[in-house]
Amino acid sequence: MEQERPYVMSFAGLDPSGGAGLLADIKTFEQHRVQGAGICTALTIQTPAQFISVEWIPLSYILAQAKPLLASNNVQYCKVSIMADVSSLLELVRQLKQLSPGIRIIVDPVLKASAGFAFHNHIQQQAWRELLPEIYLLTPNYDEALLLTGLTDGEQAARTLANSCAVLLKGGHHQHHQGQDTLYTQEEQHVFRPSTTTVYPKHGSGCVLSAAITAALANGQTLPQACYNGKVYTEKLLASHPSLTGYHHN
Repeated sequence: MEQERPYVMSFAGLDPSGGAGLLADIKTFEQHRVQGAGICTALTIQTPAQFISVEWIPLSYILAQAKPLLASNNVQYCKVSIMADVSSLLELVRQLKQLSPGIRIIVDPVLKASAGFAFHNHIQQQAWRELLPEIYLLTPNYDEALLLTGLTDGEQAARTLANSCAVLLKGGHHQHHQGQDTLYTQEEQHVFRPSTTTVYPKHGSGCVLSAAITAALANGQTLPQACYNGKVYTEKLLASHPSLTGYHHN
């Protein structure tokens, strides 16, 4: 009989195409042999190539979905992605830490869909500064790190953010080192270079990476190990098929 799996949560939007958001996270969790719960934060209308609209789920209903699951399961790690605004995100994080003391929260700051739709036209940097000390890991891409800090250099932006929490700067939008991810903490820095150049653009790759890291952490890996293995898993997705929707396999 299989040993009981760690229980993890994703707070994310519902992407009907299955390439991003909740459905991508649950696929990733299953491949990593963790039990995944999905809490819906937004209903979207989209395809892998086009984002049409979003309807935000109220924070009260997000919490209503999560509370019975947190009460009946030991949740040590969860990831959170799109929320209506950073104030709601901050309140969600604080509520989660009250409901499940010791929980470690990974935030994927999805500010823009891969198809170009901007979820937030105004970045509330002060609210983000309040949020960061409350979370375990932030996974911005190069552009998101710049928006969150107002700086013009992505590495400096990531180092600034890392004064408050660990930061994995994703390299998909890097101007000089395409595909190179870097983990910044207050104590050290880890560089993860791409292991293959045979990859294709994928809808939802950032969701998959943060979900894979969350699952790896729940399976007992250290943060650097989880970031490295999450990258390896995501590269397999990127190399799996030329279309915008990747295939999940471990």
